[in-house]
Amino acid sequence: MSQSPDAKSPRPEARSGHQPRLQFWYDFASNYSWIAARRIQAAARDAGVALQWKPFLLGPIFAASGWNDSPFNVYPAKGAYAWRDVARLADGLGLALTRPQPFPQNSLQAARLALALPEAALPAFTVALFAAEFEQGLGLSEAALRQALAAASANMESPLAAASANLGLPLAAASASLEPSLAAASASLEPPLAAASAGTAGAPAAGLDLAAALAAAGSDAVKRALRAQTEAAVAAGIFGAPAFIASDGELFWGNDRLEQALAWELGLADR
Repeated sequence: MSQSPDAKSPRPEARSGHQPRLQFWYDFASNYSWIAARRIQAAARDAGVALQWKPFLLGPIFAASGWNDSPFNVYPAKGAYAWRDVARLADGLGLALTRPQPFPQNSLQAARLALALPEAALPAFTVALFAAEFEQGLGLSEAALRQALAAASANMESPLAAASANLGLPLAAASASLEPSLAAASASLEPPLAAASAGTAGAPAAGLDLAAALAAAGSDAVKRALRAQTEAAVAAGIFGAPAFIASDGELFWGNDRLEQALAWELGLADR
């Protein structure tokens, strides 16, 4: 007996009610995070998995391991291989690598700025900043930050912005499963930026201008949020970037584990 169209096997999330979502943890100074950021949106969209963008700092994690520099600098042979590997990966994506000097860049301000933005602006900001840093040679300079904010503003003004925002979970829901300190800090991420831009009338994305965004990024709430986000990364077992965490807490490390992480997340519906 043939099946009717409605009898076709549904997607895993439809069978179980599982809503596939994957956390993407990255440091703006990380060259492999750049590669992952440049391809993760298409990969996740094709897999039907929502993304949560999680900027954090690797510096404190490395320091706890006794490193005061990137392991790619601590171990020159490893660094030489990594840069050649990244160049091959970039070439495969049609990207031109321009190595920032110095490497690694100080990503503190960039991470704070990212956490001060509305959640819907974070993907566009992240991708644009990585492109400015590793493709245009701007590093994490003010020019790079300004360029990334412009890209985020354009995305927020786009008719597609509302649809894109629905791909991730609301900030409060995403924070609920984390430590109380991170949840409390996350709850106040957007207000500083909104307050900083409250006096700016006109464009919907007026709050994404550099002065307002930097003012918000320097707030105590955002500083606490970044510390808590980094502490949450440590608690989750993250030791490098990029890293991906499935909704059951399964950790995957490295750009080359992205597809495995997506497949794992989709497979949770059957478990």
